[in-house]
Amino acid sequence: MAKKDKKKTAERKERVAAKQSKKADKKDKKNKGKGRDADSDVEDVDLDAVLAAYAEEQAKFLKVTEEQSEAPTPRSSSTIVASPSNRNELLVFGGENFDGTLATFFNNLYVYLIDRGEWREVTSPNSPLPRSGHAWCRGGNAGGVYLFGGEFSSPKQGTFYHYNDFWHLDPSSREWNRIESKKGPPARSGHRMTYYKNYIILFGGFQDTSQQTKYLQDLWIYDCTRYTWFNPALPPGTQKPDARSSFSFLPHESGAILYGGYSRVKTSTGAGGKPTKAGPQRVILKPMVHQDTWFLRITPPDSDVSASTGPTIRWERRKKPTNSPNPPRAGITMAYHKGRGIMFGGVHDVEMSEEGIDSEFFDTMFAWNLDRNRFFPLTLRRPKAAGKRQQNQTIKTRDRSKADEEELLRNLAALEAKKGIHQEDDDEMDIETPKVEEGTEPAKPAVVRFEMPHPRFNAQLTVQDDTLFIFGGTFERGDQEFIFNDMYSIDLVKLDGVKEIFYNEPANWNTLLEDSEDEEDEGEDEEMDDDEDEEEEEAMSVDTPSEVPTDITVPSVVRDMEQLDVEDTEAEPVIKDDRPHPRPFETLRDFFARTTTEWQNYLMEKMKQRGDPSEKTIKELRKEAFDLAEEKWWDSREEIMALEDEQEAAGIGEVVSIADRKEGGAATRRR
Repeated sequence: MAKKDKKKTAERKERVAAKQSKKADKKDKKNKGKGRDADSDVEDVDLDAVLAAYAEEQAKFLKVTEEQSEAPTPRSSSTIVASPSNRNELLVFGGENFDGTLATFFNNLYVYLIDRGEWREVTSPNSPLPRSGHAWCRGGNAGGVYLFGGEFSSPKQGTFYHYNDFWHLDPSSREWNRIESKKGPPARSGHRMTYYKNYIILFGGFQDTSQQTKYLQDLWIYDCTRYTWFNPALPPGTQKPDARSSFSFLPHESGAILYGGYSRVKTSTGAGGKPTKAGPQRVILKPMVHQDTWFLRITPPDSDVSASTGPTIRWERRKKPTNSPNPPRAGITMAYHKGRGIMFGGVHDVEMSEEGIDSEFFDTMFAWNLDRNRFFPLTLRRPKAAGKRQQNQTIKTRDRSKADEEELLRNLAALEAKKGIHQEDDDEMDIETPKVEEGTEPAKPAVVRFEMPHPRFNAQLTVQDDTLFIFGGTFERGDQEFIFNDMYSIDLVKLDGVKEIFYNEPANWNTLLEDSEDEEDEGEDEEMDDDEDEEEEEAMSVDTPSEVPTDITVPSVVRDMEQLDVEDTEAEPVIKDDRPHPRPFETLRDFFARTTTEWQNYLMEKMKQRGDPSEKTIKELRKEAFDLAEEKWWDSREEIMALEDEQEAAGIGEVVSIADRKEGGAATRRR
């Protein structure tokens, strides 16, 4: 009996302890819940546990697999890059989608096959965790693609997590490899990366804390041969770019070039939000759109001893680019293409009232010549209508082909009559046709239009083989945010329209279109009312003319409403260039054929000035001359295209220099 009583007593104690523990847990949860918004998930979600669950799910993939799939789902702040190992592929990774309530992050790797118009989704056991706002770039001489950082948040975006991991992607095998380093850049988002020789260059970005958003201005360089990060120290008093994110960072033969960006800076304001020196003031964070340009000059170490300290760097501030986009805009993106940056989109914010911000979005495209520091607008060109001369030439060619075909048939009949050709009745000519791989379909013809994609900001750009690809982006209307789920391509040589690769309508897009139509109808009604009022005023003013003073200045509303700080610097001076210049409608081949002698003489003169004793063969000299001619042809592309448009508008098809004509020079000059 004693043993049974002891057993019951022990069981009773365990039950009491369990009840007390349960009550304590409820009390703790109740205390933690006090003072917290019911819609907030700041304490509800443990991001470390969520990411650990993602990693566990990722590890279930036993090997790298690649399957045909649909186009990527809507996402913002993702990344796209042209594959450095295959000229037929584009790579898309990560991003996030916010539907107004919950945020979803992705770690999908998509491959787009350009020639087939086909998407493939890659799964891997060691893929980076879901993220957005990360940066990646090609590896330069090292090959592959490098990725760093980004952010992840809880579904309601109550808590954030910034990554500081560094990855390498092999585009051929689709394998990810995390690069471990003892000392590397701190965690961040919104930064940018580019490459120079065997170096990966990282700058800027931001970090979200519980109190504020901190913008960064530190520079990090990764040596792909020594597998080491360097944080180069600058001498005291040396100038460098201000802290920022979302800027453009492009490669250069001597380093890298930085343009623009966005940040928020502290400023003091008085009552009504206007700056004042007297009275009560409060400190606020004011948005700033940067328009400055910086050149990062990198000097690799000249010995193994100095290599341990990394390359030598120097920031050089350049003057404001000529013809820079106006008004200044944030959220622009740039892709590198043969010595220039191709820019698209952006947004300009103007503070209308305390209730909200009115924004202007852009769909314009510019080319920024890096060496000349000058912007050129890029506009689409409609196909030329065939003139009478071209139509006559086509008819003559068709008639000539028909005559040749008839003559060929007569010759074959004559040979058969002479038994020169022995052919059975069942034999047929075997015409070679292009073969299509089994299980694949040829790419559908893309829709081509002659207007740019819808205005947006933060679109993702990349260039592969002189073709610009535009992927996704964001558009806002009031409190609504629309994430585009589309992709386009533009031939940067011909500019002969925009090819729609795929397009899926954004969520709630019909509501936006209906609101826009209603506003247009209201605008038309107001214009009609204004016209009627003007007619009445004109009728009344016939008999009673009134004098209007001409010395009244109208205050600038835009100046009062301007929200963004813009840096105002001098324009870049025009540099005189005595080298051969392309002509309108002249192809690269024709340009080189016309100027090859001048380029070779230019090269030999440069070698003589440098005191270079080496002798080059004719083939080597001609190759270097062609490289210079190609660089000059692309460098002058925007100016030449503008001249071509002017000449086409004036009915001029081609301009031929009189100096090139050996005969009829005087007659041509008189005409």
